[in-house]
Amino acid sequence: GAGQMNRVGAVNIALEQAGENSKNAILASDGFFPFDDSVRTAAKAGIEAIVQPGGSLRDQDSIHLTRTHT
Repeated sequence: GAGQMNRVGAVNIALEQAGENSKNAILASDGFFPFDDSVRTAAKAGIEAIVQPGGSLRDQDSIHLTRTHT
């Protein structure tokens, strides 16, 4: 079946399941982030690094935000 289509929703679900274990953790996604909102959400939760396949027209926004906030 299809996975979670809303990227921010998927990040929130993962963070909720991880709880305190999200601090200094790595977030991995099999789908690209079309906007930097998922990166912002992850950074606020203390995620240390993000792995995602890329492919968005706005990849550079997410990359820049990751480099400056994680």
